[in-house]
Amino acid sequence: MSDYNWCHGPHCHTNQTQSRVRGSGDNKVLRTIKIKQGRYSWGNDNSTNHWDYFCNQSCLMDYIRTHITSVIAIAPRREALETPIKDPERTENINSYGYSWSRWNIEKKG
Repeated sequence: MSDYNWCHGPHCHTNQTQSRVRGSGDNKVLRTIKIKQGRYSWGNDNSTNHWDYFCNQSCLMDYIRTHITSVIAIAPRREALETPIKDPERTENINSYGYSWSRWNIEKKG
């Protein structure tokens, strides 16, 4: 398996940057960026993350906009998720200038 991936952004090859120019003479093209896997590892486990497949945030968002319905269809959510919590407590705060605000303390059960 290769240590590189091509950017999956659907419009990556149309972005006009010098790093994408390939070819010689009249045979020049704009090419998709080649990405080294693991260039941004987020832990000691070297697990795969989205930057192994996208050269920048613009390409990532283009991909999401293009494929969001297909991605959601993989594991659709049919009902809401819930987290049990203790009864929230409200605290009133007033600073030395007389400004007041409320804060809710919300804690998970268990």
